[in-house]
Amino acid sequence: MEEILFADSDILVAVKPAGIESQAARRFEPDMVSRLKRYLVVNKLCTSGKEPYIGVIHRLDKPVSGIMVYGRTKNAAARLSNALQNGKIKKTYTAVVCGKPVNTVDNFVDYLEKTVDGNYSHVVDKGKTGGKRAELSYRLVDTREEAGQILSLLEIRLMTGRHHQIRVQLSSRGLPIYGDRKYGGPERDFPVGTPLALCASKLSFPHPKTGREMEFSMTPAGGAFEKFFHGE
Repeated sequence: MEEILFADSDILVAVKPAGIESQAARRFEPDMVSRLKRYLVVNKLCTSGKEPYIGVIHRLDKPVSGIMVYGRTKNAAARLSNALQNGKIKKTYTAVVCGKPVNTVDNFVDYLEKTVDGNYSHVVDKGKTGGKRAELSYRLVDTREEAGQILSLLEIRLMTGRHHQIRVQLSSRGLPIYGDRKYGGPERDFPVGTPLALCASKLSFPHPKTGREMEFSMTPAGGAFEKFFHGE
């Protein structure tokens, strides 16, 4: 069952579960575009006999859950894409990290480079060919102790959208996201299947037709989030 937060003739706002691709997937893996098209057909929210249009505006990594907006017409998708390029689509993430940051509020600026195969990113020196500027800010919300380990709940705002940006920038400062087997480091061997504690929990943007500011939020659930939000 799809979790739809808002739908009209121009846009569709939905929660992407962790483990689902945000756009058309390869090898017949489940993806949000296919699921949303099916939702529109099953609920008779599109023209009968015609495949509904779902335009991808932004993306979330497969293991990341969170709120996404899709365009239901090419014109709406184009306007939303333009809003994204102009910084009018604002995304806030919630994450649980291992450790506690030095400052309660801070701003990180790095330069990130992807590997040739595109599957991994790392911090490089400013000016290095291929390095792209990455910036985020965070606010420390809460801390808990789990089996002798300090866990911190962070609210994160992205100023840029680089490959695996949040995961890389936090890990490079000794604050890997809980469950991150790719960037967590050998000293944190999370069991296979441990959910990545990263969620796109807030999204705001101007409606592509009316210009009205739209804002949506959700409470992260599952995995390490349960220790902060659901009383564990």
